[in-house]
Parts: sequence; structure tokens; C-alpha cells
Amino acid sequence: MGKNVKKLRSAQWFDMPGKDGFIHRTGMKNRGVPAEDFFGKPVIGICNTWSEITHCNSHFRDLAQYVKNGIHQNGGFPIEFPGMSLAEGTMRPTSMLFRNLASMEVEEFIRANPFDGIVLLCGCDKTTPSLLMAAASVGLPTIVISGGPQLSGNFKGERMGSGTHIWKFTEDLRAGKMTKKEFFEAEGCMTRSFGSCNTMGTASSMACMVESLGMSLPQNATIPAVDARRKELAIRSGRRIVEMVWEDMTIDKIITPKSVANAIKINAAIGGSTNFIIHLMAIARRIGIPLNLEDFEVLSAQVPLLVNLMPSGQYLMEDFYYAGGLPVVIKELANMLENEALTVNGKTLGENNRSAECYNRAVIHTMEKPVQRQASIKVMRGNLCQDGAIIKISAATPALLKHRGRAVVFEGIEDYKARIDDPDLDITENDIMVLKYVGPKGYPGMPEVGNMQLPKKLLKKGVRDMIRISDGRMSGTAFGTIFLHVSPESFIGGALALVENGDYIEVDVEKRKLHLAVSDTVLKKRKQKWTPPQHRYLRGYPKLYINFVEQAHLGADFDFLVGHSGSFVDKESH
Repeated sequence: MGKNVKKLRSAQWFDMPGKDGFIHRTGMKNRGVPAEDFFGKPVIGICNTWSEITHCNSHFRDLAQYVKNGIHQNGGFPIEFPGMSLAEGTMRPTSMLFRNLASMEVEEFIRANPFDGIVLLCGCDKTTPSLLMAAASVGLPTIVISGGPQLSGNFKGERMGSGTHIWKFTEDLRAGKMTKKEFFEAEGCMTRSFGSCNTMGTASSMACMVESLGMSLPQNATIPAVDARRKELAIRSGRRIVEMVWEDMTIDKIITPKSVANAIKINAAIGGSTNFIIHLMAIARRIGIPLNLEDFEVLSAQVPLLVNLMPSGQYLMEDFYYAGGLPVVIKELANMLENEALTVNGKTLGENNRSAECYNRAVIHTMEKPVQRQASIKVMRGNLCQDGAIIKISAATPALLKHRGRAVVFEGIEDYKARIDDPDLDITENDIMVLKYVGPKGYPGMPEVGNMQLPKKLLKKGVRDMIRISDGRMSGTAFGTIFLHVSPESFIGGALALVENGDYIEVDVEKRKLHLAVSDTVLKKRKQKWTPPQHRYLRGYPKLYINFVEQAHLGADFDFLVGHSGSFVDKESH
């Protein structure tokens, strides 16, 4: 392994002659750091998304120290810096609004500073894609450490899945099957340790995406947050990033068309979140990999569901790890994957996982006996979604995958909340709920409200699923026959904006059809009369977001962020 100090990016700062080098070096020495500690060694930036308000990431202060230990052990110099922490459970109007902001912040901070390699500490849903988007646009050697899932919940002898049971208990409360006291008590039983959701929600899907792409060491996705083995993984990741710098193993050598294809197939096999699509699309477009909605369906079309986890199954992330974790799934899929794709440890995906063992076939099934034969995310087309919509069929009700129903329309989230529990609401279980103006520009930020709660009067009758359509997203922990990411969105005049109460909508998932049974002539007349809604977001970042965010089928990134600028900075600061 050649160690040419002059080739280190940090040497462009610390080996400068005259006042520039003086300023850069003295800025390090005022921390009491001798020059030999940072000069001539790989300088590793650790992007830490720790926050007291982000429970998924609340252990990252501790985890970062283990990363530092590994970097020091292998002759590197760690510098920890903060990344915007996006808390799924607390941020309004939605954490997705700030994914692009976090990616901008981290991208520019990495580029502006003397880093040779980057460690990304990711946990909650949006921190993983935002940091990967940032790193992809800079192009340095990069390794990811996920925060890990929280421990399994338990309430009155029932195993609880974070997120998934929120939807279940909320329905039970509204249907009168659960008391307010029980509902309140369940909160403390569900989230009993730090770490991300213990179901195959978006955070876990993102962690699996990272490992599938080759951007982390094996088993990164599933080790529980509180498990000592996550600290061990942090040390080994710290050691490895130093080697990656000397090997010039940049992020574009890991995230390639082959690794992206692998991630898509593996996401289908684990029953991953629909949010996976919008995030991987944005990451791929940052690094310059062509990708469209149809690729997600074509690549995963023959992939069965192998992992029996909530919300598509019955087990939790802790069980997944004890059963052997993601390496077992990768081994099962070996004949369908690009096994020669490179990973951050210098080995291929196939080499890393060929000896994986399964310890519980109730959790991780075989290709011969899968949980479901057909479980991939399906891409819908039709006059209601000319640029596409998606549905996660592993979480849907099979009987509803072909249906013709009457539209019950909600003109925005406020209208929905005001009327959904009105006993006089004209709705039956055979109708189709339609929610407008919750897309990227419309909300703004494309919130996880696509899994609309059903009317109370239907819940009391025992109804637990209906077809729901919107231009929003849904939580990866949610379930139901839900069509999402309708594009173009209603806010910019997509056909969804023109749906009226009583219109009939035809759904046929086998034929990929999502059709509004209204003539083109009528739709044209409606469009002429349609008035775009007005936003109250007139300044600041939300206004920037509304002006420049792309549609869902393109990844909802800012149009001016697509692509990458590299790591070179051609001007000095003094």
C-alpha cells in the first residue's frame, strides 16, 4: 500500500508555504495538537448527526469515539464535525423538507475542509440519504456506519414494532378497541432503547441499502444500536477508512450501476420501504448513474420476499440480526446479484457474504420457500400518474389490487383532518380515498401522510384497509393498499388535482394501471378552470425548496444539485 503524503488532499492545506499554510496549521495547533499528529497523515472527517432530539442518533457521541479510536490505531487523524440531524418524529412540517438542506450543508462542509476521507454516522430516516447524497457529490473515500435498530418492544405480552404498531393502535383507539390509558402506556413500551425503528421501516431500509451498495462493512445494517458489536464495527470502520484513503478507494468506485442494481434487488427481498426509491434515485443522480422508475420494477420483478419482518411480516430487526442479518439474504440472492461489485472493505459483495449462515428460517426464508413469490414495489401508469406512481404490494391487501371505486376527495391535509371522522362523510369501504397537495412542492416536502387513517365509522365496522391515492409518501413502517408518489403532483396541475368526488378510478396492479375514468375533454375543461393553491411559504429555505425541488419520480432533489462538483477547491481564504 503506497503512502505518498504529497497526494493527500489535506496536504493542499497543511503543506502550503507562507501565510496560508501558517493559518491552516495554527488553526489545528490551537487545540493542542502537534503538527506531526495531523501533517502527513490521512485526515478523516467524521460527520456526526447526533442530537438529543433525534432518538435514533442519540448514542452517536459515544459511537464517534470508537470511530476515532480506530482511525488513530491505523495512523489517521480524526476530525469530528456536526451534520444537520433530521428527527423523523419531531420535525415539522416533515423531515423530508430538510433532506436536501442537510445534503447541501454536509457537501459544502466536506469540500471546504482538509479531509482525505469521510465517515458518515447515519441513523434516522433522512440522515442516511442526505449524507450519501452529499458524499457522492464530493467524491472522497467514504464509509458509512449506521446507528442500528432499537430493541424490540413489548406491550401486554405482544411484540411491538415501532411505527407499525402506531398505526395499528391508533386505529384501535379510534375504533374504541383500546383505551386512552392503554394507548399512552404503549408509547413507553414501544421505544425502549435508542436506535432507529425496529421494523423494516425507512431507517432500516436505508441501513440495508448502505450495506447492499457496499458502502459499509458487513452486518452494519442489523446490529442493534445497544449491542457492543456496533462499537466494534465502528472501530473497524475507523481503521478501514484510513486504508481506503491510501488506496484511493473513492465513493464512485463503490456506488456503481452494479451496486445500485444490487441494492434494488435486495430491497425487494427484505420488503423495504417505498422511500427507498426516492432516496436511491437522488443518490444515483448525484453520482451520475442513469436510473428511472421502471428500473426499480424490472430489476426486482423476479425477486421474492425473503425476510419476514413487520410491516410485511411478523418479526423485528433484532430477530433479523440474530437470524444472520443481511449477509444471509445476499447469499440467498447470489444467483440474481452482481456479486463482483466492490465494497468498502476491498472485497466484493460475493466474497463478503458467501459463507453467511442462517440461524432462523422463520425470519429469513429461502428462495425455494419465500414469504411471498411476488413482493416487489410496482410502478403504476395511467392518466392519473403520467410520470408514475408506486405501490408496495407486500404490504397491500391482495383483493384490492384490482378494483374500481368511487373517489372520495380531500383537498389537502387540512380538509382530510376536518372531515375524516365526520359521521356524515359519504364513504364506504369500496370507495377510493384521494388526498391532494401533499407532494414535494405542495406540502411542501412530501410528508408521510399517504397512509391516510380510515374513517372512524368504517373502523368501527371492522374495515382495516381501503385503496388510498396521493402524491405524498408513507412511512416505511406502514401498511395498506396505498398508491404513492403520484407524479406530476397536484400542486403543479397534475391530473390528481382534477379528481372530483364521485369520479370513478380504476386500479389494476397486474396491468400497472391507475386510471381516472374521466374523458380527456372533461379533464381539459377542468384544468382550464383549476386555480393553483397558494403557499404561505414566501421566504427562506421553504421558498427555495418549492422553487427548485424536482418531482418524486426524479428523486425530489433540487435541480441545481443533480450531479457533482468534486473535491477540488481552487481558491484560498486569505
